[in-house]
Amino acid sequence: YTIMGKTADLTVVQKTTIDTLHKEGKTQKSSVSKHINREAKGRKKCGRKKCASNRDNCTLERTVKQNPFKNVGEIHKDASRTTTHRRMQDMGFSCRIPCVEPLLNNRQCQKSLVWAKGKKDWTAAEWSKVMKRGEAQNPLSTVSDGLGGHVICWSKVNAAVYQDVLEHFMLPAADQLYGDADFIFQQDLAPAHSAKATSTWFKDHGIPVLNWPANLPELNPIENLWGIVKRKMRHARPNNAEELKATIRATWALITPEQCHRLIDSMPCRIAAVIQAKGAPAKY
Repeated sequence: YTIMGKTADLTVVQKTTIDTLHKEGKTQKSSVSKHINREAKGRKKCGRKKCASNRDNCTLERTVKQNPFKNVGEIHKDASRTTTHRRMQDMGFSCRIPCVEPLLNNRQCQKSLVWAKGKKDWTAAEWSKVMKRGEAQNPLSTVSDGLGGHVICWSKVNAAVYQDVLEHFMLPAADQLYGDADFIFQQDLAPAHSAKATSTWFKDHGIPVLNWPANLPELNPIENLWGIVKRKMRHARPNNAEELKATIRATWALITPEQCHRLIDSMPCRIAAVIQAKGAPAKY
């Protein structure tokens, strides 16, 4: 993709995706070939100098701080939208889309509060025994087994498909992550997960399932993990299914164990936040 007539800089995810596809012998476009040739020859990237002055940057920084809820389109003036966005990122600012919090009735809040109070004494070590399942947004559904791997389902995930994923992907990942140690599986209340046939599958395999409250995504650190993945994939431009798969694999490989440990360690604080909010959505 190009910006103002020149090829844009490739992100870490794009470079890793290109390298993955190149090793698989996939054909590449011109910008991809440039990256491969540059890496092979050990050349550093070149390009024209930045046109923005220190005064321009100070003005932009002051504008952003004074108007933190304005989007890039409302802020950029002389420079292009893309250039303004890049300058804001260089300053350390991050663009965010406001989240729409689910509405909970009094009964749901009470159930969430009772649930949180029952887990308030759980330590980070106990939460590390919980095997979490996460799902990305359309157009793909990805079931993640910790850092054990992922599977891409292009079709709608019903109870039968979900049980097949559990059988062929979750169980091997559980053996890899936990061995003979006990663990608890965590999932949300999606129809495929709460189906009677799925409950029977867990009972037949002797796998306990963690009771999970409805409409409290801030309790699940897997949501933060997907946030990390999506931010890393923000500038990826896959042209087909194979490139999309390679991008997902490359991005997933960039997740570090330290990031996962920090998310698990945050669980006691998340529980405390829900209790403080009396079962309502907590700002975490």
